Parts: sequence; C-alpha cells; structure tokens
Amino acid sequence: IFTETQQFQTMPRKLPTTITIFLILFCIFLLASYSLILSRSAVSSSPAELRFRPLNLTAWYKDSDSFNNVIREGISDRTHRARLVTSIQRPVDSFSVLLPNWEVLVLVSNENQQTSKLRDSGLYCLFPRNETCPANFSGLFLFSGAVAFKCILPNRNRRDRPFRQPVLSRLPGKESNATCSSPVMPRWDFLAYECFSTETDVVVFVKGVNNRQGINKSPEEFSCVFGYDIKNAVRTAVTSSKQEVFRCYHPTINTSAAAERIKVSIEIKRENLVVPSVAYYTTPPRRSPPNSNPKSLLCATTMVYNVAKFLREWVTYYSEIGVDKFILYDNGSDDDLESVIKGLNEEGNYNIERIFWLWPKTQEAGFSHSAVYFKDSCTWMMYVDVDEFIFSPSWLNNSSRPSKTMLKSLLSTSSDRSTGQVSIKCNDFGPSDQKTHPATGVIQGYNCRRQAEQRHKSMILLDAVDHSLLNVIHHFDLNDSYYSWKELLLEAAVINHYKYQAWPEFVSKFRRRVSAFVADWRTRVNPMSKDRTPGLGFEPNKPDRWEKMFCDVEDERLKLLTQRWFGSQTPDGFKMAWQR
Repeated sequence: IFTETQQFQTMPRKLPTTITIFLILFCIFLLASYSLILSRSAVSSSPAELRFRPLNLTAWYKDSDSFNNVIREGISDRTHRARLVTSIQRPVDSFSVLLPNWEVLVLVSNENQQTSKLRDSGLYCLFPRNETCPANFSGLFLFSGAVAFKCILPNRNRRDRPFRQPVLSRLPGKESNATCSSPVMPRWDFLAYECFSTETDVVVFVKGVNNRQGINKSPEEFSCVFGYDIKNAVRTAVTSSKQEVFRCYHPTINTSAAAERIKVSIEIKRENLVVPSVAYYTTPPRRSPPNSNPKSLLCATTMVYNVAKFLREWVTYYSEIGVDKFILYDNGSDDDLESVIKGLNEEGNYNIERIFWLWPKTQEAGFSHSAVYFKDSCTWMMYVDVDEFIFSPSWLNNSSRPSKTMLKSLLSTSSDRSTGQVSIKCNDFGPSDQKTHPATGVIQGYNCRRQAEQRHKSMILLDAVDHSLLNVIHHFDLNDSYYSWKELLLEAAVINHYKYQAWPEFVSKFRRRVSAFVADWRTRVNPMSKDRTPGLGFEPNKPDRWEKMFCDVEDERLKLLTQRWFGSQTPDGFKMAWQR
C-alpha cells in the first residue's frame, strides 16, 4: 500500500484499480465505525462488553480500561477504589450497575448496619467530566444486605465508552481523575443479581443468559462460581436452567470462609465467560424446630409499584375471605407504601411482608423466588395483583358476611389431594365513567366490563412447584408426576380485574411497565399483544371515549356483595371499611 501510495503521488492520471478499491473500502470502514459509535449510545448494547475471560484474568485486570473484573469486587476492587478516591472527602465504598432509562443503581455494603446514617447523609454520585447528581435512597436488599441508591447518568456521560462507575461521596465535590479511571460499570442486561440458599441447593438469578421466549440452555453448559478469585474459585454443577433461575449444588468451603461474603455467579463453560455479579452466597439455613413457626395455609404475593392507595382495600378484602399472609415484592415504589404497610400491620389483624426487589422486568423471577423462599412458611400461594379480586358468584346469595374458609374451599379437598394448582379466569373491567380514582375503592367504582373472559391467575401448592421454578406469571410448571392442574369454571369462581381504570391511573401504569417482562408500551412492536390496550396505540394519548371503553356488560355482583360485607353508615355518609 505504501508503494502504491508513492506512485499515486507522482501520477496525475487515473487512479490504479487497487488504490480505488482500497479507498472505497476505507471510506466504508470509517462510515461503519462512526455508525457503530452512535449506536452504542443505547443502554441495550451487546452484553459482550460486560464479560471477562477468567483464563486471561491477570492481563485483563492490568488493562482495566477494557473491563473491570466484576466478580472480584472484594479485596482487589476495594483496594483499587480506595486508591482512586483518596482526594475526595469522605468517600463511600460502593458498586454501581447501569439500569434502563439511564438510571444508575449504586450499592453500598451494610455490614456495619449504617442504613439510617447513609439514608440521611445526602450522598452524591460523582461522574467523569466533572458531572455530579444526587444519590437518592431506594431501599435495603434483604438477601445481599446492600443499601441501594439511585442517580441519573448525566447526558454528557451517555456517549462515553466504557461507562464508568460513579464515585459516591458525602460532599458534592468533583474529582475528574478519580472518576475517569474508576471501574467499568456493568449493565443490567447481563448480570447475576440475586442468590438464595435452600437446605439442599443454591438458587441464582441471572439476567441475559437464557432467552425468555422459551429458549433455555442446558444446565450442563454452566457452572456456579463461588469466590472472588476466578482461578481458585469453587465451582459446582448446575442442576436447572430456566428463564433467569439457575439452581446448583452448595460449594464446599471452610469454616472461616463461610463467615465472609462470597460472590456467586454463573460461568458459561463453552465461552469461558463468567457473568458479572452483585449476588452473594449465603450458607444453607438450618431446619426450624417442629411447629416453631406454623405454616400459613394460604398466602398471597404480587409485585408492586406505587400501590399505596389501593393496598388497604386489597388486603382488607382478601384477609376476610381466607388469606393469612401477604408478601409484596416492591419494585422500587416511591409513594407512601412503606407507611401504609406499617399502619396495617400495627392494626394487628394483618400480616404483610415487604421484600425490596428493585430489579426491572423480573416479575417471573420474583415469583420463582417467592415459591422457594416462602415454601417453609406458606402451604398455598395465591398470585394475584392488587387490582384483581377473586370471588364466587355463589357467595352473593349464600353469604351475609365473609368467611376465612371461602378461598380455601376452592383449593383441593380431601377427595382430591393431587391438585397442585387451581386457576381462575379473569373478567377485565373498564373505566366505567370514572375520571379519577374512586374514593370508595375500585370494587365500588368500576362496574362495567368486557364480555369475553381473559387470562387466568392461579393459586399454587408450593410443594407441587417444579424444581425449575418455571412460571409465566399466570401459572407455574408442576411436578406432574403426582400433581395435577385444575381450572375452575366461571360459575365456581372468577377474578374481577380492574385493569382499565380512570385515565390518570391508567396513564401512570402505561408509563412504567418495569415489573412484568412485557414490551415497553411506547415501542412499536407486537401491536396485537394482549399486554397492549386495544385502541390505545403506542403513546399515552387519551382516546376520545376512554370513560366508555371496555364496557360490554354491566356487572355489579362483587360491588353489591362488598357493600353488604364492608359498607356502613357513618356521620360522613356511607363508607367502606378501607376508606380513611
């Protein structure tokens, strides 16, 4: 090429064919490179940027500009990070992950139980280019013990590659040298994010390895990896690989190591890759003494976000017809959900547990987690949302008051012990002329629904759940060698699903579909999906007749029933028991 270029400089005539082709290819290369740089500004870029190769670990870590060895976040990363932030006053040791919508999740160890001090200390995220933004407290992870904060990746940093973890500081100071050379920030789409140990195995939750659309790789393709040093880490076999749930054997570790926090992740053996991780291994729990904590016969669980205004009605109704315990996987609520739960529990009639589960698009994984984590405290688990209410039409004529045996009568009987799952179909209710959230609650406020029944929801015997914990939100896979699945007729039971509510409530739901793994409603894909609202399109623009939509049948059965059960005259007029 050099020789031909010299010739070209002395030739005033037509370009040689070789040089012409070379210049054309070079221009194409430049154009492709520029397009690639622009395309990589998106958060959803290739997961390959998040991976590291254990066999080349030493050389790789020396060139940490290429990638940060995430799983060795322990001693090596803590020492590295401390050196970087020595000139910043009172830095906080932290680790960050880039979430969708440019949110940065910052995790701080809570080993010294300093949650309250961290929560109120006014922390800041310091980014390269002298960018600073507040770090807002989000919650405390139950299983890793980490305190979570969120900040927004500044606009000027969104085109940088690789993304650098912010420095978390108590002062809004600026330290460009520290932040520019800080570790690379992994992205949410390829991450081991939670871990839970049973008596017999370890359950690890991993994003970005299996395809949710039914393509699950064989367990033989993976190993569970325990430890910070990849070369000397303990590996165990994976026994199940479904969706984001991986199960593997416990590692053999010495007593001193068992007392320390041990990083856990999944290794893809064929590619010699270990998934970045923020999950920690916990030693298996000891079996509780007999009858020390008797099981609840029926529990209810769901994943929630900003449902404080709806919760009292849902809990009051279900507790009176048979739910003993409520388990809420909180997907990052910023309303007064925590105080509402506290108030209900202090009344003494309710048992509500809140699990901080910040991870986006992980409703199925959360349900899998609940099926194994609460197996020792719940016999049956009911999976319904806070806008869904089960009732039997027979109760309308036969029950003057609610009974705690009502829901349990729908489960398996002594003559039908093999039933492992009971499914109930839904009726979807529309706005019913409501323009705002009805003060009396959703049951009283919405009374018009669609004609055809919709998807079902289920109550599951936790002992019957398949080892893989596979579910599709509406039902679980069962250990079908013994247990069967029963679907109830509409005459026996039905779910009133208050799905399409007053426009202000619905548009709030439209803008944040992060718990369930469904397409973003603003993305122009799958227009006929049942997760989409008929006639709405891809933007939260109110249809002209929204208040009249989805109204084929006027149905006031549950409205009249709950008026009888929970309504009363007060000096301020007729009120329902859940009104405050």
